[in-house]
Amino acid sequence: MRSLEELANYVRSTGKRTRIAVARAEDPNTIASIGKAVNEGFVEGILVGSKPKIEEVCKAEQINPAIFRVIDTRNEEEAVTESVRMVRDDEADVLMKGLVGTDKFLKAVLDKEKGLLPEKAIMSYVCALQLPGYHKLLFISDTAVIPYPDINQKIAMINYSVVMARRFGIEKPKVALISATEKVSDNIPHTLEYAELCKMVERGQIKNCVLDGPLDIFLACDPQASIIKGVSTPLAGDADVLIFPSLESANSFYKGLMMFAKGELAGLIQGTIKPVIVMSRSESAASKYYCIALSCLMGGEI
Repeated sequence: MRSLEELANYVRSTGKRTRIAVARAEDPNTIASIGKAVNEGFVEGILVGSKPKIEEVCKAEQINPAIFRVIDTRNEEEAVTESVRMVRDDEADVLMKGLVGTDKFLKAVLDKEKGLLPEKAIMSYVCALQLPGYHKLLFISDTAVIPYPDINQKIAMINYSVVMARRFGIEKPKVALISATEKVSDNIPHTLEYAELCKMVERGQIKNCVLDGPLDIFLACDPQASIIKGVSTPLAGDADVLIFPSLESANSFYKGLMMFAKGELAGLIQGTIKPVIVMSRSESAASKYYCIALSCLMGGEI
């Protein structure tokens, strides 16, 4: 699959329906996106929140609320708690954030007794970008969870990204460790970790990928850059995955592309017992729809 529309076509073709619980669902873009997925037959929508407000949004979006299962809750906290409980108790397959702040939502996901993250698991975020200027989907991490990943967290980010890329049919994803320069330097500490990660691939400690770094964006994604710079890399300017040194750099990279290059994305929290969709409340209905399709792909053997 080389585009997000191909992803959506694929999950539609399976004939399977994924149960998605939306925490505080009274959000127009969220209801529009999940309503589209329900009408296309690959999702069962469970909307948790204020029933009157959900019905009001459905009316404004010209969507029949009867296509959803609506669970009425008294307030935001109850909506989030009930949505997480449903996923944990296997009453839903995917958890999706609606009109609720990310901090409050993730606090419930991370709750040690009632949340969705196994003990000692590393939570991260991987998204697939569809860009007009690139010939295939580009997977990037971490845009949302880990501010300054240490080497163990970087290993988890790589592994999660590789698993996702392989679900898209990329047998051995090309992973670029992104920096401002291709040189390993004591002055840029994460480049030292990158060198160690490359050695781990050589020794079979990181599997199922071709990995190189540090590389800048040009060396990772432009075949001509290695010729111009005289840098040899096994990625040959054809990266499938970009691993960034910090959340700030990854987040700024993807938001810039969404804003100025008019890209689309699909992303998921990684490390939880079931897929978790967390997007900005300002994201488009199209991107939320693609996130729903991605959760269906990653949540089961389809």
